[in-house]
Amino acid sequence: MSIQELTNYFIQYGAFFIYLIVLLEYLNLPGFPAGVIMPLSGIWAARGEISFPVVMALTVAAGLTGSWALYLLGRYGGGKVMAFYFKKFPKHQPVIEGKMQFLKEKGCTGVFISKLLPMVRTLISIPAGMVQMNFAKYTISSVCGIFLWNLTFVGAGYFFGEAAINFLA
Repeated sequence: MSIQELTNYFIQYGAFFIYLIVLLEYLNLPGFPAGVIMPLSGIWAARGEISFPVVMALTVAAGLTGSWALYLLGRYGGGKVMAFYFKKFPKHQPVIEGKMQFLKEKGCTGVFISKLLPMVRTLISIPAGMVQMNFAKYTISSVCGIFLWNLTFVGAGYFFGEAAINFLA
């Protein structure tokens, strides 16, 4: 998919497009990779098509919504979900069990750090729910990590995106 096609989606669906794609990524569902959408939304903000604070608010809200959904999934159905998941992906079991132990030991710091690591940042929400981490503390740790992660990608698009597009053109 080209940048022009993504721009057309943005024009057609507006800010909701940014929210939806980032939400899908934080839910680990297939969709456009947010690692492409977030820098592109930064470029749109640099061009004045949407404000930078709005982009950040949308991406953080989408990330938090997805994180909450997976946290609640882990809290209320984690055992069954993990049994199904481990049956399908047995190689992931040691990694996820390690993350659960990490969360028990590190708590909120573990969530914050995990939100800054590729792949782990979305999956950490299920184990956090399974160990029944305090929801308010989980939310604060998640927001801080999500904000920094998203700021990196949206900010890169805002500050460097136009130069990258010109370089590739």
